[in-house]
Formats: sequence, structure tokens, C-alpha cells
Amino acid sequence: MQYMKFNQLPLTEPLLKAVDSQGYTTPTPIQQQAIPILLNGEDLLGTAQTGTGKTAAFAIPIIQMLHEVADKNQGKRKIKALVVTPTRELSIQIKDSFSAYGKFTHLKNTVIFGGVKQGNQTAALNQGVDILIATPGRLLDLINQGFITLKHIEYFVLDEADQMLDMGFIHDIKKLIKLLPHKRQSLFFSATMSPTILALANEILGNPKKVSVAPKQTTAEKVDQLLYYVNKANKPKLLVELLKENPDDSTLVFSRTKHGADKIVKILDKQHIVAEAIHGNKSQNARQRALSNFKDGKTKILIATDIAARGIDVDDLGLVVNFDLPNVPETYVHRIGRTGRASASGKSISFCDVEEKPLWKDILKLIQQDIEVNRTHLFADDEHTKYQKSEETKSTSSQGRNNRPKPKFGKSRSYSNRRN
Repeated sequence: MQYMKFNQLPLTEPLLKAVDSQGYTTPTPIQQQAIPILLNGEDLLGTAQTGTGKTAAFAIPIIQMLHEVADKNQGKRKIKALVVTPTRELSIQIKDSFSAYGKFTHLKNTVIFGGVKQGNQTAALNQGVDILIATPGRLLDLINQGFITLKHIEYFVLDEADQMLDMGFIHDIKKLIKLLPHKRQSLFFSATMSPTILALANEILGNPKKVSVAPKQTTAEKVDQLLYYVNKANKPKLLVELLKENPDDSTLVFSRTKHGADKIVKILDKQHIVAEAIHGNKSQNARQRALSNFKDGKTKILIATDIAARGIDVDDLGLVVNFDLPNVPETYVHRIGRTGRASASGKSISFCDVEEKPLWKDILKLIQQDIEVNRTHLFADDEHTKYQKSEETKSTSSQGRNNRPKPKFGKSRSYSNRRN
């Protein structure tokens, strides 16, 4: 793609001024592709992962289009643009982006999400807003209470669609679609495009233009990846050693469960290592405080579940640790991509116990890369070493047997039941 500057895109002065105030001069690939399409009024189907500049790619054109037709004397503002996203953290992050890029316009935005009292949110809605960022549950709740109407929506964005489905929001999304005006511009973003995701996109979009950036392999290739085979019981000890070896790195540690995340924090605390956890069982204030501390560098280590991590956008993230391997291979790419933003490189370390070996095989099949394995660390998994030697012995024995004449009488020894 041809190299360009933001001032070469069809953006008006207020947007160029806002972009410049953020210190940006060069659009990312998705911004370069998506902004002209959206300013042309077309629907968009985007495949994009975290860290590609996706939020600005849809926020900037929506702000410009609303600003160009805004009537300062229109009375109470009506919601013209709706962005639906799966998590509270991500919705707040998107709201901040709309505020930053719309700072030289008269547009107003607000964000609504569950887990907190609705009073402040409904008060903001009653004052009138042009742009609403929302999570599905609270949005439907306030629609049912009469605080929100979608009949004036001109721009609809469904962000992180794959995560929406993973979190069970499919029925909520289908309810929302029925409430939207037929005449609207729709944007649909997902990091992956399974048949189910594409079916949902077809329900929302007309004849969309397609934009795909940051392919799976590209993101993974930018990250220096390392694998440690380790017994499950020794994972905490290995994590402690790694954190002590990298004391200056901001480190994001992924746990498969909420309980596991809290347990890791307690283990680290006993070793006088400060860490905080972020997951769905934490209160909104606790989650925001932990996230702010991590972004500001007050806390160097954050333990997160995949769902909560969708709203984490940290510059110069030093290390990602997969304490537990994810069940879905694509999730691995999302995780490690957080430490390889834009043109930067990154570093990730993954722990793998005996039960997780099938998960690691699926990951390797997806990323199609050879990942270096550290076999000499203090807590190297003896079971894995036995497994490797068994496989090597089996292979050697098999070759030897193939070179020997088969016995004429009796049964040959079966190796099929040998434990792997």
C-alpha cells in the first residue's frame, strides 16, 4: 500500500487538527483503507485485530460526517451513531477515542455499560448525545425503560463481533438489529471470520466493502515467542522466576479463569511481587483502577482473563505470559499481539503442561511457525522429557524393526498400547 499522511485523506480541518493534537501523522493500514470507504457512505466489513488502529478508523469518519450536518439549533440531541462493543473496558476506551477525535467539534458522546448504577448514565442520556457507545445488556435494558430510542440511528458499529459471540451476546445483538432503522450505514468488525460471524455480518450489512489487515501470521511473526514445558504445579514457581528476571518489563499474564487470576495474584504477593487482577467478577471501579495503574506504570504486572483483556491497550507492553494456554487458537494470536503493536516487536512466553499439549498443537497449526522451546529451565517438565524420549525411542525401534525380517512364527510385539 502506498505511503501517505493523514492530510492526504479526505478529512476536514477539525478532524485533521484533532489527529495532529494526538501526535499522529501517518494512518495505519486499516485507517488508510477504511476512512475513504466510510466517508463515501458505504457499509464496511472489517477483519482487524487489536492494535491496528481500528477504533480511529471508524470514529474519525463518523465524527466528520455528523459534524458536517450538525445543526446547533436542533433542540435536544438525538442519538445518530451507535457503537456496540462486548466489554466495559473496551467501551470506555472507544468513548475516549471519540472524545479525542471530536474535541474540535460540537458533538457529544457518552458510554453506558452494566455493573454500575444507571443514574449517571441516564442523566447524560437525558441531556442529549450524538454518539452512544454501549455494551449490549445495559443498552437493551435502557431501551426497555424508555431512556433510549434507536429510530434516529444513521451509523451503527458492531465491534469485536467474535468476542460478542463468545460471550453469548448473539441473541441481544439480533434484538438490537430489529430496532435499528433500515436506512443506515453499518460497520462490522471482527478479529476472526468464522461461518457464524459471517452469517451475523450478512444480517447487519448491505453490500459492504471489505477491509482485512494484520493477518494472523503477520501479528504472530512480529513477536519473539518462547515455550516452556512445565508441570502444572510448577507454573507459579516458573512465573515468579521469570518476573524476577524481567523486573522492569510491564507484563500481562493470561489466566484461563477468574479464580485462577486471583490465585496468581495471591501467590505473587507472598513472594513480594506486586500484581493486580482484572476479570468479570471485579467491580467496575476495581477493574478501572487496576487498568489505570497498569497503563500508568504504577503496577508492572496485570493478571487478566481473555474477556477482560479486550479493553487493554497499553503502549510498550514488555511481555505477555500465557500462564494457561487458551482453548481457541486464535485467542493466542490476540494475546501475544498486545506486545507487538503497529511496527513494534514484542515478547511472549507460554507455559504448557501435559494436558495442554493438544492446545499447543492447534496453536502451531494456526500460526505455522516453529517456536523455540526452553528445555533447560529450573522447572522443566520431566513428563514431557519422558514423552520426547519415548517418541524418539519408538521411532528408532520402529526403524530397526522395519529393517529386520519378520518372524515366521508367533506374534510380533505390539507397540500400539505403549504410553505416550
